Amino acid sequence: MCRGSAVVGGPVVLGIESSCDETGAGIVRDGKLLAHVVASSMDEHARFGGVVPEIAARAHLQSFNPVVREALDRAGLRLGQIDAVAVTTGPGLSGALQVGLAGAKTLAYAAGVPLYGVHHLAGHVAADTLEHGPLPEPCVVLIVSGGHTSLLLVRDLVRDPILHLGDTLDDAAGECFDKVARILGLPYPGGPAIDRAARDGDPKAVAFPRPLTRPGDDPYAFSFSGLKTAAARWVEKHHLRGEELPVADGAAALQEAVADVLGRKALAACRAYDVKTLVVVGGVAANSRVRALTERRCAAAGVELRVPPLTLCTDNGAMIAAVGDLLVRSGAEPAPLDVSVDPSAPLAYASLNPIAAPPARVA
Repeated sequence: MCRGSAVVGGPVVLGIESSCDETGAGIVRDGKLLAHVVASSMDEHARFGGVVPEIAARAHLQSFNPVVREALDRAGLRLGQIDAVAVTTGPGLSGALQVGLAGAKTLAYAAGVPLYGVHHLAGHVAADTLEHGPLPEPCVVLIVSGGHTSLLLVRDLVRDPILHLGDTLDDAAGECFDKVARILGLPYPGGPAIDRAARDGDPKAVAFPRPLTRPGDDPYAFSFSGLKTAAARWVEKHHLRGEELPVADGAAALQEAVADVLGRKALAACRAYDVKTLVVVGGVAANSRVRALTERRCAAAGVELRVPPLTLCTDNGAMIAAVGDLLVRSGAEPAPLDVSVDPSAPLAYASLNPIAAPPARVA
């Protein structure tokens, strides 16, 4: 059942993800997920109200081997039965990425197999293929996470360049959730906390703005900094009046504003490019209101909505293995031996193989 030299089927790809606070290992063969393990250091960061890069890097060092070992065990495989290793090479936290890349290089060398560098955001896009199969060509992809909010036109994910229709100009949607959650007195991470609090709130209780949705605005660009500021002013007014803060209403209204803007712009892109499939990926794709409102609007517009399962929305190794699997099957060149990381890499192609610049010579 399992491949390597002794397994029936296509190449088996091990994927490694370590861009932020999750250490992930996933194993994919022929577009099918064989195993998926994630260790999160989120609890260690929660007391600081955000991710601390040094803590994240140390957590990756501690979790790397156990996570890979468990993924292999779940798939019923040995390292010698892996045909390729794929790893996130950017974007992300530099130290965290370095840990994952060093570990992935070691595994690839030990197994005698090629290594593939993968763009983190392409991984999020590929995560959907593990649930719903190959992506339609073309499709519109909305990536919404703590650090990224982008609208993309995707054709062949690993062969064609990825067209950016619009990106966030400042705060990403997830970043807005995190910052406003702190203002509302909710715990980190802010997205899940706001989602929970919003269940008891009225989404119409506060008239929060919908940034960049007026005539003349960029139809596909995002900006959530002003929304964050509006929420802060709303909280401030209640404090100045000595009134109890209706946290649930504030959370529900904020969530509604974010979901409204995301869905509105994504459907506008589908109409403009005559695309019949919208794929929503990234951590914020787990938000219940984002899912529900976008699903309703897609149904009304005759657009198919594809969203990965909740476990594949947040960072994980399975999504990186999915890209690696596509790269291997497309005949793509592996990464060079001196591949490095690029913490701020733009998304142009799914494959990402940066080479570190040589150190400057001292005169």
